[in-house]
Amino acid sequence: MFNMFADWLVEDVFGLSITSKFGGALHFFIYDTLKILFLLSVMVFAISFVRSYFPPEKVKRWISGKKKGIASVLAALLGVVSPFCSCSTVPLFIGFVEAGIPLGVTFTFLISSPIVNEVSLVMLFSIFGWKIAVLYVLFGVLLAIIAGWVIGKLKLEKYVEPYVFNIQLGESVVQEMTMRERFAYAKTNVIDTVKKIWVFLLIGIGIGAWIHGYVPEDLLVRYAGEKSILAVPVAVILGVPLYSNAVGSLPMIEALMGKGVAPGTALSFMMAMTALSFPEMVLLRKVMKPQLIGMFVLIVTIGIIAIGYIFNAIL
Repeated sequence: MFNMFADWLVEDVFGLSITSKFGGALHFFIYDTLKILFLLSVMVFAISFVRSYFPPEKVKRWISGKKKGIASVLAALLGVVSPFCSCSTVPLFIGFVEAGIPLGVTFTFLISSPIVNEVSLVMLFSIFGWKIAVLYVLFGVLLAIIAGWVIGKLKLEKYVEPYVFNIQLGESVVQEMTMRERFAYAKTNVIDTVKKIWVFLLIGIGIGAWIHGYVPEDLLVRYAGEKSILAVPVAVILGVPLYSNAVGSLPMIEALMGKGVAPGTALSFMMAMTALSFPEMVLLRKVMKPQLIGMFVLIVTIGIIAIGYIFNAIL
C-alpha cells in the first residue's frame, strides 16, 4: 500500500523516474516515512499498553534482593520489555543504587533498555527479516549482561557521586491502572513519542534516502563491505558521538545494507548510536564521575565491535 502510494506520488504527480537518483531518493523518503510512522504508531500503542504493567518501581522491586547472576539476566530482560528514555536514566540509576542493586546489574539494565526494545525488534523484523531481528536482540541482551558483569568485577563504586548513596527514596506505592487508563496511557504515549522523535526520524530517513540515491554502491562495498577489516570499529567510532534511537537509525541502516554494507557493520553502527548517545552521557554525569563514564563507554564500545565482527561472520 505505501509502496504503491510512493510510486504514484513520484511518477504520476511529480513526473520523476524511480530509477533516477533524485526519484529513487524521493521514493525511499516517502515510502519509509509512511511505513515507519505507521509501524511506530501501532507498535508504540501496543508496547505502551504492555509497559503500563511494568512501572519503574516494580522493575526495581523485582531486581532487588536477587542473586547477582539471576539479577543480571532479569535486568537485561526487563530492559527489553520496559524501555525508558534518556530522561529516565538518572532517577532509575539513583533508584537502583538506593535499593542496593549492584552497580554491574544497574548498568546491565541501562545498556539493555535503549539497545533492545519491542519497537526496534518489530521494525527490524519488518525490514530485515526474523533472523537479523532475533540475532540483534540476543546479542544486545548478551552485551548488556557481559558489560554489566565486567563493570561489577572492576569495583567502580568509588566513581559514583557520593550523594547518590545517601539518598533515601523509600518505597512508593504503585498505583494499578484501570483498563481505560491503560488505553489512555498508550494513546498519550504514541502522541508524545511521535512528537519527540519525528525530527530525528525524518533526519534519519533523509540520510538514508541520500545514501540510497546518491552514494555509489561500489564505494561503500569497498570501505564497509564484508572484506573491510576496519569497517566495524570505524562504524562504531562514528556512531558514538551521534544521537538517535533505534527507530531513527533504522532508515540509515536499511539504506547502508541496501548498498552492500555488511550487516554486522551496519548494526554495530546502530548499537553505538543507541547505547552510547551523547545526551545520556551528559545526564549520567550528574550521578557518576568521568572515570566511570569513560569505562562504561570503553567496555560497551569493545563489546559492540566484537558483536559487529560476529554478526558479519554469521550473516
